[in-house]
Amino acid sequence: MNSILGRVASKSPILARAVLYSNSWSSQLYSTSGKSSKMSEVEKAQEAAPGGDTVFGKILRKEIPAKIIHEDDKCIAFHDVNPQAPVHFLVIPRKPIPMMSEAEDGDANLLGHLLLTAKNLAKSQGLDNGFRLVVNNGKDAAQSVYHLHIHVFGGKQMGWPPV
Repeated sequence: MNSILGRVASKSPILARAVLYSNSWSSQLYSTSGKSSKMSEVEKAQEAAPGGDTVFGKILRKEIPAKIIHEDDKCIAFHDVNPQAPVHFLVIPRKPIPMMSEAEDGDANLLGHLLLTAKNLAKSQGLDNGFRLVVNNGKDAAQSVYHLHIHVFGGKQMGWPPV
C-alpha cells in the first residue's frame, strides 16, 4: 500500500491525502518525493488553502467512506477519523462554504441548522454531561480543510482555556 500511495502522491499530493484520510491515516501525508512524514493539524493548516475540492466534498458525494451519523437536505455529520476526544464528530453543510468568515447573511438559517443538528446529535451520542463545539477559521486557527465544519467533542472533562 505504501508504494502505491507514494506513486499517487508523486502525481497528486491532494489525492494521496484524501486516500490517507479515508483510510484513517490522516496524521500521515506523502510528499511529492513519496516519503512519509507525520504532520500535525497545525502543519496541515499551514499548507492548506481555500479553493478546489476537499475531502469533505468527497464524503458528501460518497466517493470516500465515512462513519455517517446524520444526513438531511442541509448537512451531514460523521465521526472524525482522528478523534481528539472519546466522542468526536463533525457537522458540515452540503453547501460548500470554505470558512466561517466567508459565510453570508443569507446563510443564517443554515448556520443555525448546523448548530441545532450538533446539539441534537450530541444528545443522541450520550453527551448529557456536556460537549464542546469548535469552528476553526483560517490558518492561525489550524483550519486544514476549507469546507466549513463544526467539531463536536465530548465524553470527557474538557480543560479551560481551550487554547
